[in-house]
Amino acid sequence: MDPDALKNSWALVAKAGDEVPLFFYSHLFLSHPEVREMFPVSMAAQRDKLVGALGAVVSNATQLDQVVPFLQQLGRDHRRFGAVADHYSAVGASLLATLQHFLGAAWTSELAADWAEAYGVVSTVMVQAAEESAADDAPAWWSGEVLGVDRRTMDVTVVQIHPERPLDYQPGQSVAMEIPYRPRRWRYYSPANAPRQDGSFELHIGLIPGGQVSGPAVRSLKRGDPVRIGAPVGDSLKLPVDTGRDVVMIAGGTGLAPFRAMLEQLDRQPSAARVPRVHLFHGARMPWNLYEHKQLTNLTQRPWFSYTPVVSDDTSYPGKQGRVGTVAAATEGSWADCTALVCGGPAMVRNTVAELTAAGMKPTDIHTESLGITTSAGSQQ
Repeated sequence: MDPDALKNSWALVAKAGDEVPLFFYSHLFLSHPEVREMFPVSMAAQRDKLVGALGAVVSNATQLDQVVPFLQQLGRDHRRFGAVADHYSAVGASLLATLQHFLGAAWTSELAADWAEAYGVVSTVMVQAAEESAADDAPAWWSGEVLGVDRRTMDVTVVQIHPERPLDYQPGQSVAMEIPYRPRRWRYYSPANAPRQDGSFELHIGLIPGGQVSGPAVRSLKRGDPVRIGAPVGDSLKLPVDTGRDVVMIAGGTGLAPFRAMLEQLDRQPSAARVPRVHLFHGARMPWNLYEHKQLTNLTQRPWFSYTPVVSDDTSYPGKQGRVGTVAAATEGSWADCTALVCGGPAMVRNTVAELTAAGMKPTDIHTESLGITTSAGSQQ
């Protein structure tokens, strides 16, 4: 494979913008109509996700060792859509047809062979991971039920979920969920509690402007509703173990959820156990969206925990104002010897990482979720 040829050709195709996924899905559904039911009825939100991810990953297939864990997880995760090996072949054929269409005369036999080889390598990793997961008797998805709904603010709903089978997750991981009001539209959320004996878990769902799933999830979910849950994913956002370093957590909106789970985990530690000092910054646009303010304030009675709420859009707010990442980075004291955990919407995460780096933190000490799908909690600030 010629890595430069793969990357350069994908860059040329990507210039066609929305026409690329439109052609790709038209080719896929016309040539293999049986796969249409695996996708949402409305493709508006889905349109560029699959083809964009395929192009980016396959064009970097020569560096496969760097993305193997991600591809394996992606393969296991796609079991919930009913994906089997034949479907990967259908997708690959449509990808190659799309490349040929947009590259025109630049689509040579050598380039076609390179893309076919690259896609073969990527799809094999994904299929093998899915088959191994099935052989281990891991379910493709879990059936669950809504136990309770708490409309905490205008924009945030806290939902209690109980899966029919135990779901083994770690604080900081995410699970995909499908709600009955939006079939085949899965969205990722982070459980906001440490694992419980009864297997139930709590999700913090924020209303995203224009979101096709967040609206009915926040406004319509009710006790007794059935849901489907995907396997836990992600290992980037987790508490450091026995490093002796302090931890700074920076959350935007419902990006608070994984940190609430971690704090609960720390609070359960035996009194003799070493608990790191933790400083949490929680940012919201308006004061009423600091939806866990009372609980977090009560937790400051623990000697290892401190908490700073930050509001960005209310100039009358008496506390810290501005972007939460900017406020955290500018807080008196050095974060150079800390581990930073960041969760929120994409813009919030980018700003926070830039601010912390400018303040002297090493990039290797700043951890965000990097699933390639969405930020853990899918929140925005």
